[in-house]
Amino acid sequence: MSSTSPLAAVVLPPREGFGPGRTGAIGLLARRLVRTPGFGTIIFGGRQDGPVFSGIDFRAVDPTLWALGNTNVRYAVAVAKVLKTLKPALVEVHNRPEIALAIAARLPETPVTLILNNDPQGMREAVTPAERTAMLRRLALVLTSSEYLRGRLLDGVTVPARPPAVLLNCLDLTELPRPRKRERLVLFAGRVVADKGPDAFVAACASALPLLPGWVAEIIGADRFSYDSPDTGFVHMVRGAAEGAGVRMLGYRDHPDVLVAMSRAAIVVVPSRWPEPFGLVALEAMASGAALICSPRGGLPEVAGDTAIYADADRPAEIAAAIRALATDEPRRAALAEAGRQRAKQFDVPAIAARLAGLRREVLSG
Repeated sequence: MSSTSPLAAVVLPPREGFGPGRTGAIGLLARRLVRTPGFGTIIFGGRQDGPVFSGIDFRAVDPTLWALGNTNVRYAVAVAKVLKTLKPALVEVHNRPEIALAIAARLPETPVTLILNNDPQGMREAVTPAERTAMLRRLALVLTSSEYLRGRLLDGVTVPARPPAVLLNCLDLTELPRPRKRERLVLFAGRVVADKGPDAFVAACASALPLLPGWVAEIIGADRFSYDSPDTGFVHMVRGAAEGAGVRMLGYRDHPDVLVAMSRAAIVVVPSRWPEPFGLVALEAMASGAALICSPRGGLPEVAGDTAIYADADRPAEIAAAIRALATDEPRRAALAEAGRQRAKQFDVPAIAARLAGLRREVLSG
């Protein structure tokens, strides 16, 4: 990277993990895009509980104690103070409208952009159409990780001052484990919370597995992205149901271990109840060569296209039927897996990073 390359300051949410064993989707995406071509990158985040990813310029910032406001605002004030000295070419905030707006107010000469990976209508400073209209006017650019999210952002906004753009989530295909022999394994990987539908997965497996000799099912995940995730009432309920259905619950696993599990699973199920903003787990399953069953909600159809079987998360019988259909039809399972693997190439880091670089250059050109 040339010393004359423009500097992008990437700002993570203050509680986002950015190191082995405690990183969620936002931290993983920021790590993948850290070497966006033509730019230097410094990542700002909150204080970490352990080591951060190596080879990346990461700077921890504590929320200032003297400023008024919630944690996000006090964190934004502290980050802005550092940025005034650093003088980056642009600031790129992940998933927190109020942080982006607070930094923009304190750095009026620096373009501030926002990347949304969740529904803005549930975020402070973006709940109402009036707030989203003001946000689009104030920020240099707002990016969403899917067309679904772009629609949610523009809902009720008549004429946006600066139309938002879509920047799809990405996956580093070079980090995937080497292909393995597929096991007769049906896998759920994700947070064990009601929105993600692990209870629907267990109910489907309770129906399907007795009819599929030699097949097993596993759940990887916990309430949070950490080894010390609390054992909530919902997790306890799912565990009890899983024991009765013969589904193994493995708890939280670091991201590389999740990818290894996907590389050996024949089928991955993503039974999300909520409208997934994008569906990164589905993309990882496709890239890993597993046949995918997923919910048709939110951004998941944009990710999977025609390379998945869709089943309603609130109808476990549909999920069970899809599992039985794939488990008993090896040619169809293989064809679906290969189609997913080919589609996943569209989301590889070089392609998405090149688009991000182009969008950044457009912002800097005014």
